[in-house]
Amino acid sequence: MSVRLRKSEIVDGMRIDWDVEIPLSDGGFLRADIYRPIVEGRHPVLMTHGPYAKGLHFEDGFPGAFAGLLRDHPEVARESSTRYFNFETADPERWVPNGYICIRVDSRGAGCSPGVIDFFSPRETQDFYECIEWAGGQPWSNGRIGLLGISYYAANQWQVAALRPPHLAAICPFEGFTDFYRDLVRHGGMLSSFMIRWYPNQVLNVQYGLGERGRISRFAGTPIGGPEALDEAELAANRIDIKATLLAHPLIDEYFEARIPDLSRIKVPVLSMGNWGGMGVHLRGNVEGYVRAGSERKWLEMHGLEHWTEFYTDYGVDLQRRFFDHFLKGIDNGWDREPPLQLQIRHVDGYRKRKEAEWPLARTEWTRFYLDAADKGLAPSDNGGAPAEASFRATSDELIFATAPFARETEITGPVAAKLFVASSTIDADLLLTLRLFDPDDKEVLFVGAVDPNVPLTQGWLRASHRKLDPARSLPWRPFHTHDEVQPLEPGSIYELDVEIWPTCIVVPEGYRLKLTVSGHDFDHGLPEPMPQIYGVSQRGSSVMLHDEPADRPADIFGGVTTLYSGGDHASYLLLPIIPKA
Repeated sequence: MSVRLRKSEIVDGMRIDWDVEIPLSDGGFLRADIYRPIVEGRHPVLMTHGPYAKGLHFEDGFPGAFAGLLRDHPEVARESSTRYFNFETADPERWVPNGYICIRVDSRGAGCSPGVIDFFSPRETQDFYECIEWAGGQPWSNGRIGLLGISYYAANQWQVAALRPPHLAAICPFEGFTDFYRDLVRHGGMLSSFMIRWYPNQVLNVQYGLGERGRISRFAGTPIGGPEALDEAELAANRIDIKATLLAHPLIDEYFEARIPDLSRIKVPVLSMGNWGGMGVHLRGNVEGYVRAGSERKWLEMHGLEHWTEFYTDYGVDLQRRFFDHFLKGIDNGWDREPPLQLQIRHVDGYRKRKEAEWPLARTEWTRFYLDAADKGLAPSDNGGAPAEASFRATSDELIFATAPFARETEITGPVAAKLFVASSTIDADLLLTLRLFDPDDKEVLFVGAVDPNVPLTQGWLRASHRKLDPARSLPWRPFHTHDEVQPLEPGSIYELDVEIWPTCIVVPEGYRLKLTVSGHDFDHGLPEPMPQIYGVSQRGSSVMLHDEPADRPADIFGGVTTLYSGGDHASYLLLPIIPKA
């Protein structure tokens, strides 16, 4: 099949090929925009493949985020006009002058690519594979393809890398989940409504077939939703019903198994870049991806701030460029001698860079902080194990357990877990755990999260009926639940629950305290409105990663009374990774 170009032009120091059609094995095609150096020759390729529309400028889709990025980090525009900024993809003006080709592919059914939208499906991943192989065989390519992008454009890197495309040479998933079920759709078994809100707001408004009813690309002057105009019935037929689909699959079945990659099959070099404030979507995936990837050459970088910020700053671009220069260009720049972990250690007043050798850190002092249901204490000793219990109404109340003020500065970096003994007045219960930091005046210290400006230290979730563990994959600091069957509770009976709490990092100052909130509803920081909104949801500490879908949480089951037990045979505790000072 011959390649057809809508237009090719030389502009802004680049050769840009718009709407190149990439043929697929099933007879279809995807459209891509290709940004290349003007100078003839073979160059390495950086590719993204996803549903956010290659023709949509970052500012047109997310004006507030774009303005904030340029305002707070003017370096982003120092080497770029930002004319070609596209949400969560590499800025070609910072890569093409350095000898790279940037390719943005609209995935099937989105942007300018026809077809049916079916997120993270085997067919979509196969499409990505075929795009990589197509690019690797082009006369302007050196045959080494790298993947670089944020969020969706990161998550699908893990998937396609597990298929081992021959031309794939390295991946850099920036804030991208690995486990479609555990990281994104169902936290601890309970449905997150994120995708239900995300779908119409971020994907359907760029679906292929909108034609001139959709937005016009400021890049190319053409409709971002493709040249064809489909009616509403045709559009609906070309996309899955996301809510119905997710509700129909409460357990890990064939649907999820087809969308969760075998990370051990990944053999290419990996630079996994995660965000300490990315609870509810990507944080767990970046860490698990690093730990479980089969590659012998892999690195984990952890940072803070907003979801996209460090992707575009000098700090982030410099790391990405050194990584890709080494593996796509073969430059001996010392990257292969870098320690495996590049961490930005979180303090209450900012971040400090530090390099480490392994995850979890080998010198970790795993410390149990026991819950006391009587006085709501949280202490390294169980105080003789005196039995106690405390109850809360799942939908409205909560229990808060607090440590004493720390006697000295203490670092906590790594995975977190909890063992809780609970009973429910019904046949099930949702447990939502939040680890929080408070100053000497008992004011909560909140942090800039990936998509919420005020987030706690970290969070964890478990639906009690999903308590079944996989003993082969569980670790003391990271329980691993099978999610392959529902085990209802006997009302009033006590059950032992192991709760995975996502990794965190904080240097707790002297005099500060930690608190653990246990509830049956999403965390709310309690700050006064107005708060920023995303998809119409006020940002109240859990962003839009909420567990509020009524069909998944019927009140007669999840609106009961939960009782937590401590001491004696029911010693509930929080396991924290304490890092001793060097």
